[in-house]
Amino acid sequence: MTASVAELGESGSSAPLRKAFLKWQCRVRQIAMRDGAGRPDEAVTPTLYLPGHDEAFGRIVTVLNRAPAHSLTPEMTHMAARTNDPAQRRSAALEYFSAAYYQSAARFSDVLTATFPPGSIISARIRKSQKVLLLFDAYAQSFTLSCRVWKLAPHNPFHEATVAHNSLFNPSLPPGIEVLGFEPDWNMSTSDPEIS
Repeated sequence: MTASVAELGESGSSAPLRKAFLKWQCRVRQIAMRDGAGRPDEAVTPTLYLPGHDEAFGRIVTVLNRAPAHSLTPEMTHMAARTNDPAQRRSAALEYFSAAYYQSAARFSDVLTATFPPGSIISARIRKSQKVLLLFDAYAQSFTLSCRVWKLAPHNPFHEATVAHNSLFNPSLPPGIEVLGFEPDWNMSTSDPEIS
């Protein structure tokens, strides 16, 4: 199943939980860029649970994408094209993402994305479930997000943004990489401590 661009726009929800999650994600991702050399930690690699299963399916590395109206995908693509040296590319990406990129949570979509190798069995299993729980737990804060999941088409803005982002840190991404979108249902999601 693929989603249209309209479905991927900024959510009309002004739910306090949504706002709190996006602010937290921007903060923890900026910390990862500034203090962790961009390495994904528990704050951006949620534990994934499939419906009807108490045992975790595994962890995924998520990307927080800007909403299409605030996209900086061309800038990321240009940055990746400037050099073939992975160290230089990574250094430029860390500087870029450590600065103002994550400063305004209002510029980001609540649709998270994750990449999988072409023909991934794991991706197929996640897609088949159509809904999953993502548990983020770090820095004395946790969010359990109930998410609808689908495969993004290559021309989808979030697919393009995810590939551009990940290419900065992994120059050997295979062609035909799969990108899944995870859209939270904020009415079915929770946090601890609770957001009021």
